[in-house]
Amino acid sequence: MNTIARFSAAAILCAAGAAIAQDYPTRPIRVIVPLTPGSGADIAGRIVAKYMSDALKQPVLVENRPGAGGIIGTQAMLNAEADGYTLMVQSASHAANPAIYKSLPYDPLKDIVDVALIGNTPYVMIAAKGGAYPTLRALIDAAKAKPGEIPFASAGVGTSTHLAAEYVAQVAGIKMLHIPYKGSPEAIQDTIAGRTSFYMAPLDAAIGHLKEGKITPFGVSTAQRSSVVPDIPTLAEQALANYNLSLWFGMWARAGTPPATVQKLNAQVNAILQGKEVREQFGRIGITSAPMKPDEFGRFVREQMVVFRNIAKQANIQPQ
Repeated sequence: MNTIARFSAAAILCAAGAAIAQDYPTRPIRVIVPLTPGSGADIAGRIVAKYMSDALKQPVLVENRPGAGGIIGTQAMLNAEADGYTLMVQSASHAANPAIYKSLPYDPLKDIVDVALIGNTPYVMIAAKGGAYPTLRALIDAAKAKPGEIPFASAGVGTSTHLAAEYVAQVAGIKMLHIPYKGSPEAIQDTIAGRTSFYMAPLDAAIGHLKEGKITPFGVSTAQRSSVVPDIPTLAEQALANYNLSLWFGMWARAGTPPATVQKLNAQVNAILQGKEVREQFGRIGITSAPMKPDEFGRFVREQMVVFRNIAKQANIQPQ
């Protein structure tokens, strides 16, 4: 009888969860982007949020909560109820942070639920137009002559742009000086001004500057050239043999969010990504989408944590 009672209780809970998901959402949804406005994740997240609002018939409000490599915004999401009404859209920095910080104020594997992969985009290694380093080879030679003195930019300590740049130094066999900024817009502007030697910019965040000819692109980070900027070579084609790294964006919720709600969100995001308008918008800024189920996305995130941990270890980055 006890076994029957337990199965009955489980069935009631499942039915209740399914009913909640069927009604969800009944009020506005908040999407926290733990990076600055104009960052790659912010651009991708706002596109998805607009179409989510249309499809779900509820406002989907994007809120930027930058700081500490995304930790501040992540914590804000975790401080909300686990009901699917507060979500997070973040970049690969979510997977990079465990490699940078000795102790996070949350467990990225236990406290957070993987909802959906939004898309992938190359980093593009950019430098000042007419600056001190006209080519990637010139930069590498200068860094070898002055180890640890030439600065490079990132969107913040622990961000994926930080580790992507450390990976450049690692493959090139050089030592450089890391200068963290508040986000991509600030890092791009100081790189344009020549105050830093290079920045591994998300392509979607840098595409406007590239089209205006404001910056010198050394190369894209992926194994293949981008169809959006086909004239820009890959880093592997030049001085960085076998360099291959892409930036990705995803959606997460707090652990404890009803599984049926997570499944509904995943299905909705995947449907949005396959829509013609979003594919065209993403295509114009160099984002490609490869929809995944929540469990597939979860495995991908864990694999990426290993990738970033290996980069940090090889670059001898001491967790702070």
